[in-house]
Amino acid sequence: MGSCKHIRQYEKVVFRVFFVLLLTSAGNINQCSYLPHATPSLKTSNSPDITSSLMKLRIHGHFDFDNTSYVASDFGKRYHFLPIAILSPKRVTDISSTIKHVYAMGSNSALTITARGHGHSLQGQSQNEGGIVITMESLKEPKMNVHTEESPYVDVSGGELWINILHETLKHGLAPKSWTDYLHLTVGGTLSNAGISGQAFRHGPQINNVYQLEIVTGKGDVIQCSEKENADLFYGVLGGLGQFGIITRARIALEPAPKRVKWIRVLYSDFHIFTKDQEQLIALEYSFDYIEGFVIMNRTRLVDSWRSTFSPKDPLHASQFRSEGKILYCLELAMYFNPEDMNVMNQRTEYILAKLKFVSHTIFQSEVSYVDFLNRVHLSEIKLRDKGLWDVPHPWLNLLVPKNNIHIFGKEVFGRIVTDTSNGPILIYPVNQSTWNDRTSLVTPEGDVFYLVAFLTSVMPSSTSSSKHDEILVRNKRIINFCNIAKLGVKQYLPHYDDQKEWRAHYGPKWDAFSQRKNAYDPLAILAPGQKIFHRGRATSWLSE
Repeated sequence: MGSCKHIRQYEKVVFRVFFVLLLTSAGNINQCSYLPHATPSLKTSNSPDITSSLMKLRIHGHFDFDNTSYVASDFGKRYHFLPIAILSPKRVTDISSTIKHVYAMGSNSALTITARGHGHSLQGQSQNEGGIVITMESLKEPKMNVHTEESPYVDVSGGELWINILHETLKHGLAPKSWTDYLHLTVGGTLSNAGISGQAFRHGPQINNVYQLEIVTGKGDVIQCSEKENADLFYGVLGGLGQFGIITRARIALEPAPKRVKWIRVLYSDFHIFTKDQEQLIALEYSFDYIEGFVIMNRTRLVDSWRSTFSPKDPLHASQFRSEGKILYCLELAMYFNPEDMNVMNQRTEYILAKLKFVSHTIFQSEVSYVDFLNRVHLSEIKLRDKGLWDVPHPWLNLLVPKNNIHIFGKEVFGRIVTDTSNGPILIYPVNQSTWNDRTSLVTPEGDVFYLVAFLTSVMPSSTSSSKHDEILVRNKRIINFCNIAKLGVKQYLPHYDDQKEWRAHYGPKWDAFSQRKNAYDPLAILAPGQKIFHRGRATSWLSE
């Protein structure tokens, strides 16, 4: 009985963790290591020479050559790689000097550099076997500075956490426009990918809400860039997976911050109606401020599991609702407001909800502070850590699916390939292509609207954890293979491929520009080796292939 209770608690808490975690960039991947708890790899044989040369560098931070094991892991818990050194920089010049030193070694050296944020990569990208890992959270310059003029913004270090930015900007009544679902990630990490959450349908991802960047390239040059200055590097770095430079400073767009959030969930039993309502909501001029959704499969006592956060609008009918044996779809919504505007907010909310066709009597709602809403996943993280269930393997899969093919995708995947959601949620929600800037390196599907579908599975500790982990990886591969065979036009978000041919296919028409930028800003392929796009010293040669 104790074991069953433990499992139910685990499922309940895990299911509340709704986030698309934005990776920090880079880290090498060992194809011989597929176990969730692989033994850390050995350092390279020429490490004494490298160590000696690094120790001679004049920097304000410091290198650590001994205590390197703590960066030999990440959120995915699939790979474990020891670097030869960890750089904890205090100033941008520490990063620049280190890269210039490695660049001067030339193409015959195998030494590479990985910028590590909060270590939330899934496939070892924030690790570096035998290379240098830069812990970006150590970089405290520039000091966070909020500007409150007509177009407000905040200047922050690339190693700053979004949760810290939230707290600092709120002191001025301001906040960033676009978020990730999890705020304990670094600015440089999310901007190297995209940064997506339920606000993206309106504001686009985080990479669309940046005014300016400071970049240290693969040559060690420190370059200021924006849409008007060094624009090629600016757009290349945004969503560029760390391939062209390390983000050391960012200027983030701000807007007036609300104080409160009305948080709502409604349920659907029909996938077509569910997606139609989602698409209707993101097309409205005046809609909710946050729109996400998730898939629920055969959940027991679903309504009871929500009671700690949500109250049913109709308690009597809600208590009679049964989720067992069903595939349900939950639409999750949020309306921001200030206390003095509560009546107007409630009227607006009721007006929009009346347009939707969810299952009657399945409105669940809550009212929380703006901070608690944005930081909701961290609150779940605390509970999972207390139970020892946070530092487990996370074999996640994130896909961007064109609107025109979402029903083909849903029919095959939900209930056929994927039959259970007890070990983590499946997020699904649409965004407007018009809010995404196609000049960035990020690749999105064709069409005016596409869906983020995120399979956020955790592997529960047990005697069969390894086999369960492998089972989920096989499931993920089945999903990808189906999308390819059916030619659904799906793109991976937080992509991971094994060779350059697959990367070429992923980038499609953007590949030439992507590879040319690599040649211009990191010609020796020193940076972000874990993405497995370019090999050390070969960035230039691949342009002619």
